[in-house]
Amino acid sequence: MMAISPQDPTNLTMLGTPIAVSGEFPNTVAASAKHSLVCVGSTGAAAGIACTTFSASGLAGSTLDALRPFALQQSTPPVGPTNTVSQAFFSADESVLFTTVKGDPAVNNTGFLSAFPVTAGTACGGAASLSTTETRSSPPGTAVLFGAALIPSTNSIFVTDASFGAGILAVDPATNQASLAANQTIADQKATCWATVSDATGSAFVTDVGVNRVLEMSLQDASILSTIDLGANGDPGLIDLKAAGGFVYALSPGNGTTGAAVAVVDARRGQGKGKAVQHFDLTGLGAGKNAQGMAVLL
Repeated sequence: MMAISPQDPTNLTMLGTPIAVSGEFPNTVAASAKHSLVCVGSTGAAAGIACTTFSASGLAGSTLDALRPFALQQSTPPVGPTNTVSQAFFSADESVLFTTVKGDPAVNNTGFLSAFPVTAGTACGGAASLSTTETRSSPPGTAVLFGAALIPSTNSIFVTDASFGAGILAVDPATNQASLAANQTIADQKATCWATVSDATGSAFVTDVGVNRVLEMSLQDASILSTIDLGANGDPGLIDLKAAGGFVYALSPGNGTTGAAVAVVDARRGQGKGKAVQHFDLTGLGAGKNAQGMAVLL
């Protein structure tokens, strides 16, 4: 657990001590401020979800709790990108932890959306925890669920699926079962993998690790609203991205030759009018040629 200096966000200070994860090859983490609960997804031979609580002084305990397993029959490190855990994230009210898990169409292995309810802490000081009772959904039409972003004021999730493009999952709040409410094939994709939702535009943005562009998509029917071509900056493609304020920040991880960089898109003019306004080389911040993920501090 790291503290971020508000005066100098590049100044990180470790809080408490590191604790052991319960799985192998952890690759996604989600934190609930409401419940002081943090959960880690692992995607190696011991795949699944495990959690612990935290406070202002750091993480509780010396290890995460018992692994809630996903039987992926993977290795450590895993062979992917198919048949791996994608992204763990809490629902808007932080009452459920969702995780997207990729299938492998080549071997008829079905991916799914996992949902574990949160058991809230008690007034007498009992800590919150994640239930061990899981609901899984494999909505027909999906196969390689990857990035996800909550659609505001709904029970729906905007998701990418590298087997076809992106779509919208409608989640039943009573059962946590998900169905595919809309989908959009992206005909010339290499692998559409990450997604973010912009409050400024009321739309989603997605990236492709093999194509240097950002696509803007509808939160109603997942249709493509605009294509922002970033080819002029020389990056190989884009992975993680985040929307904040009137801007969208998209990370290019580098490829061993080209260094990591962030492309900045100005989305303040509204839907379908996004424009690239900056290409920020991360070399000066110490990032190498294999950047992984990105978060925005508000």
